[in-house]
Amino acid sequence: MRYQNLLYLLLIVALTSCAGTNRNPKITHDELVVITTKLASEEFAGRGTGTAGDSLAALYIRKELRKAKLDPFNGDGLQKFSVTVSAQMGEANKLNINDYEYIAGTDFVPLALTSNGALSAGVAFTGYGFMVANDSMQWNDYKDIDVKGQWVMVLRGYPESNPAASDYSAFSTDRMKVLTARENGAAGVLLVSGEEWDPADNLEKPSRGESSAGIPVLQIKRSLADSLLKPSGKTVSELETVAARDLTPLSFITSSIVNGEAEMIARKAQTANVVMYLEGNTLSNEYIIVGAHYDHLGMGGPGSGSRAVDTVAVHYGADDNASGVALMVELAEKLAYSRKGYARNILFVAFSGEEMGLLGSKYFVENMGIDPSAVNLMVNLDMVGRLKEGNGVQVGGVGTALGLRDSVILITDTTMLSLSFTEEGYGPSDHSSFYGKNIPVLVFTTGAHLDYHTPADTPDKLNYAGMVRIGELLTEIVTNAANDTERLAFREAGPKGPSQSMGRRRGVTLGLMPDFAGNVKNGLRADFVTPGKPAAMGGMVKGDVIVAIEDKPVNNIDDYMFRLSQLKPGQTITVEVMRDEKRELLLIQL
Repeated sequence: MRYQNLLYLLLIVALTSCAGTNRNPKITHDELVVITTKLASEEFAGRGTGTAGDSLAALYIRKELRKAKLDPFNGDGLQKFSVTVSAQMGEANKLNINDYEYIAGTDFVPLALTSNGALSAGVAFTGYGFMVANDSMQWNDYKDIDVKGQWVMVLRGYPESNPAASDYSAFSTDRMKVLTARENGAAGVLLVSGEEWDPADNLEKPSRGESSAGIPVLQIKRSLADSLLKPSGKTVSELETVAARDLTPLSFITSSIVNGEAEMIARKAQTANVVMYLEGNTLSNEYIIVGAHYDHLGMGGPGSGSRAVDTVAVHYGADDNASGVALMVELAEKLAYSRKGYARNILFVAFSGEEMGLLGSKYFVENMGIDPSAVNLMVNLDMVGRLKEGNGVQVGGVGTALGLRDSVILITDTTMLSLSFTEEGYGPSDHSSFYGKNIPVLVFTTGAHLDYHTPADTPDKLNYAGMVRIGELLTEIVTNAANDTERLAFREAGPKGPSQSMGRRRGVTLGLMPDFAGNVKNGLRADFVTPGKPAAMGGMVKGDVIVAIEDKPVNNIDDYMFRLSQLKPGQTITVEVMRDEKRELLLIQL
C-alpha cells in the first residue's frame, strides 16, 4: 500500500473498528475517511469496470446506503448491465487480392465498429464518403455511382488542408462514413488514410469494443489501397490532393475484387449501478437525482486511461472518484435523518462504467423507469476531494435551468468556499447523460491534479475537511431542489455531445492565443484564453504557461503544435501549466 505513514494507517483501523452502526447523521471527517479508504483499497483493486473489485465496491456502497436508511429503488438496488471490457482481432481476419494474402495487423486491421463477416466483391472508390446537403454545403460522393453489394474504399477524415472545407469536419468520423456507405447499399467498407491526413499511415489498434455498424469494416494501409487502385492509374495521395483542392465528388468503380473477412472478438462482463432512494411525500411523482461514479482504472496498463502508461499496479482512485461516492453516501445519510422529509423523491445513484465512456449513466437514463420530465435536477459529484488553498470549487451546468446559478450563489458561504462557474451542461462526466435528456444538471469538482489517473491518487492526500464544507453546500442545494414547489425550467446550455465543429483528427484546438514570440523559456504562455472553448472550460486562464500535454513536455510553440496534432476531437486530455510559480494539472475536454 502506498499510504504515507504508519500513523495514518492506525487512524484508519481505529475509525473502521468504531464506525459500526453508530453513525453520525452529520457529514463528518471521520466517516468520509472510512468510506473513501475502503473504496480506494487493495481489496477493491482499483474498481475496474466488470472486475471482481467493481462488484465488491457496488455491494459495499449498497450496504452503506442501506445503513443510511435508504431503500432500493427497484429490486435489490443493483441495476445490472453488461459492458464490453475488451476487444481484439479474431483469427478469421483475412484480405485477399488477386490471390495475394495480406497480413492482418500489418497491412490491415478490422475496426472496433465492424460486424463479423466475410465479403467477396468489387471495390468502388467514393472519395471522402460524404453525403451532405444543406444551405451551405453540397457534397454527395454517392450521387452518380451504384455501390450496392460492393466494398467501398473511403478516405478518412476531411480535406483539412483547404480552409473552405472546415465545416465538413462534422461529417468526418469513421462511424459516420461507414453508416453513410451502408445506407447507400455498400456491403463492406475499406478505410484508408491519405498522406495529408496521417503521414505515418498508422493502423488503429482497438482495445475496447463499439456497437456494430452492421457491415465488415477494415482499415487498410495506403500501399494496399494503391494496389487496388493500380488498374485505374491512380494513387491514394493523388486522389486526396484532387478531392481536397476541388471539394467535389471523385467516385468511380475500380476493376479490383477483394475477398475479405473481419472478426473482432468482444469480451463482455457484468457490472451494476447502485440505485437507492428516499421517498418523497407531496410531490412523490417527481425526482431529484444525486450521482457519483464509483468505477476507476483497475490495475491500469495499456488502454486503461492511466497516465502512468508503463505501470501495472492498483490505481486507487481516491479522488477519482471514491471522494464523490463517499460524499454522496454521507449526504444521503444526513438527508435521511431529517424529520421533515422531502416533497420529491431523492435518488442516489453510484454509476459504473464512467471511465469507459459514461456507460453506467447512459444505461441508467435509458432504463430508469422514470420519465425524464419528472426529474427536477441531477447533481453529479466527480473528484471533490482535493480542495486547495483558496477553497476553489468548480460548478458546471449552472446555465441548464433558469436562475440555477443565482440560487447556488445565494446559499453559498463565500468565507468557506470560492465557486467558479461554467454554463455548459455537457462535459466529461455522468451529468452529460442527463443533460442529453433535457434534465437540469449541476456538477461539482475540485479539479484535476498531478496524481490524476495514476496509482498515486491515494486517500491520505484528500482534504476531508474540504469535503465536509462541500457537503454542507450540497445539503442546501438538494434540499431546496427537493422541496421547492416551483420546478426548475430546463434550458439548453451548449451542445449535448462532443463538439464536431473542431473535428480535425490531426490538429484540434484548445481555444487560446499562444505566445508566438517565445517570451517564456521551457513552456508556452497562453496570452489569451477564449471563453467557452476547451481550455477555458478546463480551467485555463490568461498567463498560464503550458509545460506538458498528456505528460509529454511542451517547451515551445513547435512542441505545442506537435502535441495537438496527436490528439482527437472528443478526447479528454491532461494539460500541465505553471501558474503563480505552482504546477497545476488541468483536465480538458476537446
